[in-house]
Amino acid sequence: MNIYIITGASKGIGKALAEELLEDDNNRVVGVSRTCNIKHPNYRHQPLDFSDIEAVEHNLHKVFLPYPDAERLVLVNNAGVLGDIGYVGENMPNERFEFVFDVNVIVPAMLMNTFLQVYQQLEAEKVIVNISSGAGKSPVDGWASYCASKAALDMLSKTVQLEQEKRGANVRVYALSPGVVDTHMQEEIRHSDASKFSTVDKFRKYKENNELASLEQVAQKIHQFLQNTYKYNEVVVSVRDMP
Repeated sequence: MNIYIITGASKGIGKALAEELLEDDNNRVVGVSRTCNIKHPNYRHQPLDFSDIEAVEHNLHKVFLPYPDAERLVLVNNAGVLGDIGYVGENMPNERFEFVFDVNVIVPAMLMNTFLQVYQQLEAEKVIVNISSGAGKSPVDGWASYCASKAALDMLSKTVQLEQEKRGANVRVYALSPGVVDTHMQEEIRHSDASKFSTVDKFRKYKENNELASLEQVAQKIHQFLQNTYKYNEVVVSVRDMP
């Protein structure tokens, strides 16, 4: 039995990946999100609001239940927010930085920490996949909080992988960029003010020219990646580099 714990499973990539995994009867999926939009006998929903750090802390034990018979345990930190688009120093509310880092970095770190603590004694193969972004590697004007949070997630992933190697643990950690995908976040981006985000037209053309990958395509790519993680030695990987 394989256990997949996926955050942000109510929509977008998280939902598409959960549905893709549930096609295999040997998989059990735990979806962590505010709402439940999947009904399946092998699916368990755990409600959590990642903007409420205190509530997350108090409910982590409900996410990571004992799975002594699991052959494989996988955590996919998929939930993320873009945050407010705009230039730093130009009417950007300070609390919005906290919100983006809470959802994109702090909660994934808490989930990784608890996942490793709870399951460290199990012989099952353990994999952590943090959904990152190319924006964590190259700056995008208007996206300061998002870029910085994804860069932090990449470094968090690298550091945890190094620590697991030092301990000789059967754990692999990845920061996976899904590329440009037809999600609600992309819709938000296309409606941005060009005065606050100079390359908004490029993202509008992605949609116009049908250059956005579908949720189903990306879910299949991530599923394929999860089945073949032994082929990837680097922590930071991209869906675009996959065959």
